[in-house]
Amino acid sequence: MNYISTRNPGVRVSSSEAIAKGISSEGGLFVPESIPQVTPEEIKALSECGYIERAKRILGRYLTDFTAEELDSCVKGAYETGFSDSKIAPVVKLGEGVHILELFKGPTCAFKDMALQILPRLLTVASGKVAKGIETVILVATSGDTGKAALEGFKDVENTRILVFYPSDGVSPMQKLQMCTQEGANVAVSAIRGNFDDAQNGVKRIFTDKAIAERLKANGKAFSSANSINWGRLAPQIVYYFSAYCELVASGEIACGDKINFVVPTGNFGNILAAYYAKEMGLPVAKLICASNSNSVLTEFLTTGVYNRNRQFYTTISPSMDILISSNLERLLYSIAGSEKVNEWMSLLASEGKYTVDGETLDKIREIFAAGWCDDEATKATIAKKFKENDYLCDTHTGVAVTVYDRYRAETGDTAPTVIASTASPFKFSAAVLEAIDGKQTGLDEFEMVEKLAAVSGLECPAPLAGLRDKPVRFGGCCEKSEMDKVVFDMLNI
Repeated sequence: MNYISTRNPGVRVSSSEAIAKGISSEGGLFVPESIPQVTPEEIKALSECGYIERAKRILGRYLTDFTAEELDSCVKGAYETGFSDSKIAPVVKLGEGVHILELFKGPTCAFKDMALQILPRLLTVASGKVAKGIETVILVATSGDTGKAALEGFKDVENTRILVFYPSDGVSPMQKLQMCTQEGANVAVSAIRGNFDDAQNGVKRIFTDKAIAERLKANGKAFSSANSINWGRLAPQIVYYFSAYCELVASGEIACGDKINFVVPTGNFGNILAAYYAKEMGLPVAKLICASNSNSVLTEFLTTGVYNRNRQFYTTISPSMDILISSNLERLLYSIAGSEKVNEWMSLLASEGKYTVDGETLDKIREIFAAGWCDDEATKATIAKKFKENDYLCDTHTGVAVTVYDRYRAETGDTAPTVIASTASPFKFSAAVLEAIDGKQTGLDEFEMVEKLAAVSGLECPAPLAGLRDKPVRFGGCCEKSEMDKVVFDMLNI
């Protein structure tokens, strides 16, 4: 299996090169040159396995230059410890025919752990194959969860540095605490004055700046990425969609071969793109339902074919979805329309902030995807309703997904078995979740709200979050988006 760039199919690299580089030199994203197929018989066999074996079998189809021993070590190292549930990504029933895929059982209590516990291991192996003697510098832009999960995953990994940028007013207090108290000798964190798109654009610009690359090279370093632009981040996410389906087969909720829907709250389009790749591999998927908050650029695009980031940016209670430039959409567009059109559309996005796909492309997108969005008030109302009626407590991002699904089901009458991806612990967003189920709180600090949420809900705050109360803050810096280059050089002492 080799990988090509979405913007230049003449670029052809191994999986190790794709993971080590993170992004192609002209700015394109690496994609597999073909999609491996999984048969119904193989899916049936996977339903009789645990998560670790499922991960090895799915990832082995994509990472073909990894030996079986290397892949076994990476997968077991990622998932054998550090997760609070033995199933790694358990599936729980919400209602008749509706299930929640809980992706927040890892060490940072967010779905990013599913990929960022294994990516450092994949990157270490990949770098040993293609970049010996070079220190890898992981550069990350985060809307909240990726930053902490990447910091935790790469903490004290040999021959690696990780630098994280986050929007100063665009993450929850708990997310900020998680990042700014991070331990590790090779980590650094900085806020920027701006939103996530500013941070992401800054990171992409630094990645593709040849002068910066030469400066790093002269100091024995090279960039890579832990964002979902890195194929090594995206591929592990494919696994949990197969695993969710297999869990339903194993429990008798569906028969092997039955088609199901997946509902995914998404901002950068990586999480739902992984579900798309699973579908393209042969997983029986009927519809992929994309859920957005008030930053509804993806909903508009998937329903009209118009991508327009020239709109008001909203800071919401689901901050990990506060994104107007969804980088991974480029991979979907490449899959459907090819590199020539991708280059045209990405050029228009850069110069004008918008583009419109052709009718044939839109028709293909609509065959696969449905989409919807909701505002904060609807999200809180859904959190309250599901807690009261189903005794299930959603975080604010999952609340968006459940709201969009309920509307979709009412509008379409589609009652196919459905799995909703739950992306974070509700305790990461305690103020909004507590307000939803117990009214607005005043005079409480973050950990007092956590304690009250635990008391009201009857749930226990995950230990990784509760343990932040007494951790010292290590990183309190904030820069202008134009200063990100300097911050990188200062962090690296070059």
